[in-house]
Amino acid sequence: MSAPGPALAAPVRYEAESATISQGVAESNHAGFSGTGFVNFDNVAGSSVEFTVTAAKAGQARLVFRYANGTADNRPLDVSVNGGLAADDRAFAGTGAWTTWMSAENTVNLNAGSNKIKLTSTGATGGPNLDYVEVEEAGAALEQEAEDAVVGQGAVESNWTGFSGRGFVNYDNVIGSYVEYTINAESGGEHDLTFRYANGTTADRPVSVTVDGANAQTVSFPGTGAWTAWQTRTAKVTLHAGANRIRATATTANGGPNADKLTAVLAGPPDEEAPTPPRDLRFVSSTHNSVTLRWEAATDNVGVTGYDIYQHGQLVTSVGNVLEGTATGLRPDVEYDWTVFAKDRAGNVSQASNNVPGRTKPAPPDSQAPTTPAGLRSTGATSASVSLAWNASADNVAVTGYEIHFDGALKQTADGSATTATVAGLTTGQTYAVKVRAKDAAGNFSAFSNEISVRPSAGGGTGTPNPGTVRQIASGVDVAWGLAFLPDGSALVTERETFNVLRVTEGGTKTVLGKVPGAMGTNGEGGVLGIEVSRTFATDRFVYVYHTYSGGNRLVRAQFDGTRLSGWTTLLDGVPKNRYHNGGRLRFSPDGRYLFISTGDAQNGNNAQNLNTNAGKILRVHPDGSIPSDNPFPGKAIWSYGHRNVQGLAFDSRGRLWASEFGNSRQDEVNLITKGGNYGWDPCEGTIGNCAGTVPPKKTWPTSQASPSGLTIINDHVFVATTVGQRIYRMRIDANGDLVDQQIYFQGTYNRLRTVEVDQQGDIWLTTTTDKDGSAGNDRILHIDIVYEGGAFTRPNTRT
Repeated sequence: MSAPGPALAAPVRYEAESATISQGVAESNHAGFSGTGFVNFDNVAGSSVEFTVTAAKAGQARLVFRYANGTADNRPLDVSVNGGLAADDRAFAGTGAWTTWMSAENTVNLNAGSNKIKLTSTGATGGPNLDYVEVEEAGAALEQEAEDAVVGQGAVESNWTGFSGRGFVNYDNVIGSYVEYTINAESGGEHDLTFRYANGTTADRPVSVTVDGANAQTVSFPGTGAWTAWQTRTAKVTLHAGANRIRATATTANGGPNADKLTAVLAGPPDEEAPTPPRDLRFVSSTHNSVTLRWEAATDNVGVTGYDIYQHGQLVTSVGNVLEGTATGLRPDVEYDWTVFAKDRAGNVSQASNNVPGRTKPAPPDSQAPTTPAGLRSTGATSASVSLAWNASADNVAVTGYEIHFDGALKQTADGSATTATVAGLTTGQTYAVKVRAKDAAGNFSAFSNEISVRPSAGGGTGTPNPGTVRQIASGVDVAWGLAFLPDGSALVTERETFNVLRVTEGGTKTVLGKVPGAMGTNGEGGVLGIEVSRTFATDRFVYVYHTYSGGNRLVRAQFDGTRLSGWTTLLDGVPKNRYHNGGRLRFSPDGRYLFISTGDAQNGNNAQNLNTNAGKILRVHPDGSIPSDNPFPGKAIWSYGHRNVQGLAFDSRGRLWASEFGNSRQDEVNLITKGGNYGWDPCEGTIGNCAGTVPPKKTWPTSQASPSGLTIINDHVFVATTVGQRIYRMRIDANGDLVDQQIYFQGTYNRLRTVEVDQQGDIWLTTTTDKDGSAGNDRILHIDIVYEGGAFTRPNTRT
């Protein structure tokens, strides 16, 4: 239960006619005003009224503006506090007459003492007639300058401008340097701690925050762009009445950020209102490894605190409450797809801005090729694959990848840091000529390595599933997202972008069964997603689909008579949506009694830890949509939580559920799911961040090497299809429930990969997802013959 919000102080009224007026005039010709009159803004953009208001203490305050607007048009105003934008294009709608006065409210943060509150018209019609502003101060804010706190391994300095007080604390660049503040709380309860800081580097400088030595939580302090650019980060803690020792301790060898001050405010009622989407996102400029973007401000009931910049669903960078950002670390001469999201102090995230393309420039002139990979050798073979190793190449800038050629043709790629690869899909007993070359960002290739001969041959084992021959089942599909097999061996396939459900036979016959009613896309990761076939299909003919619609995401059910789907019924709805992070995988339990549903956090990390929403969860329901009585949270469909965006689900031979999950910007992961488990997001990403008390992942990868979507399990070997990584990972589940013996297949061979499913014969159907270029029908469904070394396919009780 949240701590009760602080009582508001008695409002103080400031008349507009006594404020500073620019391009406007004080008048009294319309009745109903207070004081001696009101301000009539000139009908131009930029006309303004600036109030000087006094706050007893720093903290939140509610501003109530009384106004009249006798037109039918909105006359928006920007609201700024002490020079910082607090509300962009605050609406002042028509009131019906110039004698009809109404109120508009905004919550802002004020400093102790004098504050400047300025309202500036943003349109050619100017602002409304403005009568007054009333200021109601919220709970008392408690504040201490860092230079007045206890400093351990740091120094008080003043060589960078923009700080408050007499200076700031420069942490020593060591783990364990700290600043310890003393906050004397007037009453106990949950408080918002706001740290004002600057970080002129590009690296996060996280600190561990404790209260009286306990309840540690990690707070990140990302780069602010310059040591003179000051921003804030907020954490929620529980304080007791009286003195509280709040210590912020550096957790990395970089130390902490430059610390200016700490402000504590007794938390009021939870803020659950997200900002509006940023407007008019546009490409500004680029270099060979960066793109600069600009946008128009979002608005929020309390205040926007920053913006997240995404490239096709992947967080690239975050900025403070500014309207421009630069994404770095990009590849040369590549067109990226950009979107921006706004966030507020409570962690609420807006819906997406418009998306725009932005291409990096070609790499700087670089005519120096990497050195030749040496020592190419074969390190093992199965009946359908060979394993290779070589000595790393060097380059004047960086090796970005390797090409592996079989019989004179490109067969597969490897990451620039790799010196091994496994090449699958080969023919037993055939001899292949193999060589490798390195490449750099400028497109320079090294000479080829020594050439070797390899020959796939049976390698023993006990039913180890090795990918063999690959053939195309069907082409001309559009983001084939979900795939589920019917009893006759054909598959039902969903197309995310067209909303179609297809029936596809192994021979390649493709039939469109129709569109999912009410489905809609998000210009990102929403649309028609997962599909499952009832375990009792022979008698009930039920098919289940998870899709996006106007109100969010939902689970629906239909009946399939062999020709068409009909009788669509909604079983679960209202799961929050956004452009990205909609989840969508469906999987029946081995006994068919339960249906598991993966959801995304809808771009709002708060959702994942909030048990009052189904976003950022794995859900468990009966086939009729009802909630099982033995779910871990009574009356809720939630089976596990703390997920960012799960897109793969499968059961192993022991009936344990595994899930693949998209990370934010650092680590993707595979998890072994437990009843009621908390998997950490947000603030834990993989193994990074504040992960105390959460279930650790069984496998992580850098986000540049994975973005894991579909997941299937064959003979207790986990296969994961990846989008950014453009590869399949295979790992064995050992006796301890860990993932070992990782192999990488088909890297760069078939582009982005979405869904991987094992059919009734033990082979894999694999779908591609070339969904970044906007072209319809350019995806494929592939069949991978699985060769079982020294054994056979053990069919789990998870198929229809």
